[in-house]
Amino acid sequence: MEKKKFIEQHFIIDSLTNSILNTISGDSFQTEVILLTKSDLKDIIKKNGWNFDWKSEFNDIKKEVYKLTIEHNTNIIQGLLSITIEADHIYMDLLESSPFNIGENKLYEGVAGNLVAYACKLSFQKGFDGFVGFTAKTKLIEHYEKTLGAYHFKNQRMIIETQSAKFLVEKYFKN
Repeated sequence: MEKKKFIEQHFIIDSLTNSILNTISGDSFQTEVILLTKSDLKDIIKKNGWNFDWKSEFNDIKKEVYKLTIEHNTNIIQGLLSITIEADHIYMDLLESSPFNIGENKLYEGVAGNLVAYACKLSFQKGFDGFVGFTAKTKLIEHYEKTLGAYHFKNQRMIIETQSAKFLVEKYFKN
């Protein structure tokens, strides 16, 4: 049996917004989270500033890969999320903000929070009561506890439980 390789997550929750927030204008933009398509992959490469091999995530039949976009502008990807649907929870395999949404000169805030909230929303839809798991870099465990209300389970494993998941879903998905 193949042992699952866990990628240590190192996304930063810059702020929990009501969608995503333009750092220049202060305007808030509603978002959509939709499945990534094969044609999206041509620009999601290390040469363009992406840190991970999203083609490999996309080609893994056990995973679902989603893209975060601004409503009515699905060609510009704000961030990506790869998940696995487990027996009793959603596992976030990988999350990455677009290169232009990282660092002190980022264009939008709230991208990572939006994607985590989407994983929580899927968990509720699948009947998992909002439970989401992921593996964190050691130095970010406390950050995820404070910003996401995640629970440090064991080693580097983090779990978002029902109450925290509900808060995130209500923050990002009003409908």
